[in-house]
Amino acid sequence: MLGCGVVGSQVARLLREQADELAARIGAPLELVGVAVRRPNRHPDVPADLLTTDAASLVARDDVDIVVEVIGGIEPVRTLLLDALHGGKSVVSANKALLAEDGATLHDAAAAAHVDLYYEAAVAGAIPLLRPLRESLAGDRITRVTGIVNGTTNFILSRMDATGSGFDEALAEATALGYAEADPTADIDGFDAASKAAILGGLAFHTRVTAGDVYREGIGDVTAADIASAKAMGCTIKLLAICERASGAVSARVYPAMLPRSHPLAAVGDAFNAVFVEADAAGSLMFYGRGAGGAPSASAVLGDVVAVARNRRNGSRGTGESAYAALPILPMGDVATRYHVALDVADRPGVLAGVAGAFAEQQVSIQTVRQEGRGDAATLVIVTHSAADAALAKTVDRLTGMDFIRGVASVMRVEGMPGE
Repeated sequence: MLGCGVVGSQVARLLREQADELAARIGAPLELVGVAVRRPNRHPDVPADLLTTDAASLVARDDVDIVVEVIGGIEPVRTLLLDALHGGKSVVSANKALLAEDGATLHDAAAAAHVDLYYEAAVAGAIPLLRPLRESLAGDRITRVTGIVNGTTNFILSRMDATGSGFDEALAEATALGYAEADPTADIDGFDAASKAAILGGLAFHTRVTAGDVYREGIGDVTAADIASAKAMGCTIKLLAICERASGAVSARVYPAMLPRSHPLAAVGDAFNAVFVEADAAGSLMFYGRGAGGAPSASAVLGDVVAVARNRRNGSRGTGESAYAALPILPMGDVATRYHVALDVADRPGVLAGVAGAFAEQQVSIQTVRQEGRGDAATLVIVTHSAADAALAKTVDRLTGMDFIRGVASVMRVEGMPGE
């Protein structure tokens, strides 16, 4: 095993405590023969004779059949895992960042060596999700995957929705409770969710999708006013990872969006994760549970270890990468969705007509308009029908140049509305 932090320590514990049951399920015992760590003295629960600081030598050992990687990051992990695969060892990883950046290289190495590469814990922790996408739904045509895949941001947005607090207050609470890291950038700015979206998009649509292919916005600009406006529409705000097949291409994006409270994902609160899958034959499927944490993620890791061990005992290999479709990535400008636009405007005749004209110029159809007056000023809240992202961006640019527009207070996408 490479790494023995929050997840790795739980993997080691479960291997020890459930040894007999795991052996019965596999038909042979699982033996932990080494654990590579940087500081052995920080792991008193692991027998000292198993600890090593030489990860490369551990990976190269002849008596190792499976390498479990729970370190994270890109290098030196990529090199270590490629060495393992080239050496005929199967790999179980929880490394979403590496898989999203260079999963293709790892998959190619696994295929060449006729070994397994499994990574259930890389997305949504304990939730059985990747294997159902890769195997259970292999006979169906998935059309869309929409997920809440980051617990930190879901906790923050849930607290803002429940209490009316601002972003900074909710982040401080998440940090105090241990839901947010000391540096929450990867979560808040959507990098974590984008890596997971890349993995989901690749599995769902049989196409190689990297993190760089995923359009990304974080939640740092979501305000209490946005939350209140969403409530007025019967919505809540969630950071969504969305992958869908559209116009013969794959769209993969991460951003905060208003979601009707009637949608199954709207009720997912606290630090929980959930993924909503839509398929031609199966219809709508919901996967829900704890998306992070030591024990939940260790559960997913061990599930992979058991599957890989069974394959090795049978002299077989599990389902590998399926990238036959090789669909192009749809540019974000061509992605269509609905929008909520809040404008601060001068309260005078002709303003609404001018605003409507700006939308019409880009063929962005308006669904509803709500106006709230404030003396000589007013707030216009506009919800559009589905429109291309590029058309909406041009509309906002046009609006900002109009003398009666005092400011664009908010632009937010609206997902999951009836009729979409």
